[in-house]
Amino acid sequence: MPRQIPYIIANEGCERFSFYGMRNILTPFLLSTLLLFIPIGDRTTEAKHVFHTFVIGVYFFPLLGGWIADRFWGKYKTVFWFSLIYVAGHACLAIFENNLNGFYLGLALIAFGSGGIKPLVVAFVGDQFDQTNKNRAKVVFDAFYWIINFGSFFASLLMPVFLRDYGPAVAFGIPGILMAIATGVFWLGRKKYVHVPPAAPNPDSFSSVARTALLARAPGQSRPGLMVAGAGAVAAVISLCMTPSWGFVIAACTALVLLLAFGGIGVSMQLERARGAHTDAAVEGVRSVLRILIVFAMITPFWSLFDQKASTWIVQANSMHSPLLSIFGWEFTLLPAQMQAVNPILVMLLIPFNNIALFPLMRAVGVTPTPLRRMGLGIALSASSWVVIGMIQLWMDGGDQVSILWQLLPYALLTLGEVLVSATGLEFAYSQAPAPMKGIILSFWYLAVTVGNLWVLIVNAGVKNDVVGGWIAGSGLSSIAFQMFFFAAFAAVVAALFALYAIRYKMVDNYRKTA
Repeated sequence: MPRQIPYIIANEGCERFSFYGMRNILTPFLLSTLLLFIPIGDRTTEAKHVFHTFVIGVYFFPLLGGWIADRFWGKYKTVFWFSLIYVAGHACLAIFENNLNGFYLGLALIAFGSGGIKPLVVAFVGDQFDQTNKNRAKVVFDAFYWIINFGSFFASLLMPVFLRDYGPAVAFGIPGILMAIATGVFWLGRKKYVHVPPAAPNPDSFSSVARTALLARAPGQSRPGLMVAGAGAVAAVISLCMTPSWGFVIAACTALVLLLAFGGIGVSMQLERARGAHTDAAVEGVRSVLRILIVFAMITPFWSLFDQKASTWIVQANSMHSPLLSIFGWEFTLLPAQMQAVNPILVMLLIPFNNIALFPLMRAVGVTPTPLRRMGLGIALSASSWVVIGMIQLWMDGGDQVSILWQLLPYALLTLGEVLVSATGLEFAYSQAPAPMKGIILSFWYLAVTVGNLWVLIVNAGVKNDVVGGWIAGSGLSSIAFQMFFFAAFAAVVAALFALYAIRYKMVDNYRKTA
C-alpha cells in the first residue's frame, strides 16, 4: 500500500466533516433563522431552492477545477489553493450568520472551493497506484468512501445539536476549523505523493478531436452531426433567454445540459471523420468518453433523490413526532436533521458487508457484481426508498401522528442504493477515463450531481405553476406527496434504461502503467 495514502484519507475525513457539518444544518438554519423575512407558506420552497442551488454550484465548479489541474497546476496545487478558498467560505458562514448577502457569499466560496477538491482528490488517490498494485486500489477507494461517511456521521449527529444549543456562529465555525485542519494534513504529505504532471497541449485532445469531427467535410455528404450540435446551441440560447421566468440557475444549467447532450450526439454521428487528422487512439479515446458520459447522464436521477434527504426529507421530519429514546440510561429525542446520521453509519456498515458477504454470494450463484450492475441496482433501490417515503407522507396527510423513526426504512434503502452507485462510480470513473483526461472525466461525474439537483429545481418550479398545482390538487395528493412519487417513478424508468445500456457497455482498463 502506498505510504502516502493515509495523508489523503485523513484529509478527506476532515474535509467531509466540514462539508457535511455545514450542509446538513443548512436547511434547518434557513428555515429557522435566515429566511424568517419570507412568508411562512413560501419559506420551505425557498429553503429548498437555496439548498439545491448551492449543491448545483458545489458540483458544477469541478469542471473548472479539473480543467485547471489537467492543463496548468496539476492535482496537488489545485487542491491546496482551492482549499484555502473553501476555508474562507466557512469563515463567512460563521461571521455573517444574520447577513443574507454575506452568508450567500460564504456559500459561493465553498461551492467554488469545492471545484478544486471534489474531482481531484479521487483522481489523486488513483494516481498513487500503477499496474503493480492496482488490485489494492479498490480497497482504498472503499476506504476513501468509508472515511467520507465517518466524517459525515459525526457531523450529522453533532452539528444540529451545536446549532440548537450554541447558535449558528459556533455550528458553522467548527466545520471551518476542520477544513483548515484538512488543508494542513494534505500539505504535510506533499513530498511523499506521486505527482502526475498536467498534460501538455495535445493536438489529439478530446476537444480537438470533437471539433475536427464536427467540422470535417466528407465528399458528397452533409454534416448532420454539426446540425445536431447547432440545434443544441440554439436551444441553449433559448434557455438562457428564459432567465427572467425560470431564474438564472435553471436557465444556465439547462443550457449547459443541452450543449453537452446535443454536442455529444453530434460528435458521435461524425466521429469517424476525425480519423487521419488525429490518431486512432485519440478517436477511440473520444468514443470512450462519450460512452462514459451516457452512463453519467443516466445516474442523474439518483442524485435527484439522494440530495433531497437533506431538504425534502428534513421538511417531512419537521412535521413528525420524535419519541423519547434511551441508550444506556441516556435519554434524548432525535432532531430532524440528525436523521441524516443514519445514512453515513449505514454506509460504514454496508461497504464491508458488501465486500465480505453480498458480492461473494453473488459470485457463488453465478452473478458477477460488475460496476454497471451495481450502479443499476442502486438506482432501482433509490426509487424504492422514495415509494416508501411517499407512503409515509400519505399516512401523515391523512392526519395521523407519525414517528420520525419510520424514516429509518427509506434511509436504509437509499443508503444501500448510494453504496452501489456512488462508491462504485468513483472506481468506474477513474478506471474508464483515458489518462490525459482523468481530472475532467471526474468533473463530469460530479456534474451529474449538478444535473440531478437541476431536476429538483425544475420540479419545484413546476409545482408552483397554477395549472400544474391545480392538476396535483385534483389528483387527491398533497404537493409534497406528488413530488415524492414522481421522483420514484423517474428513477425507476431510468434504472430500466440503465440495465439495457449496461448490457452493451464494454469495460476498459486505464490504470497508469508501471513507472
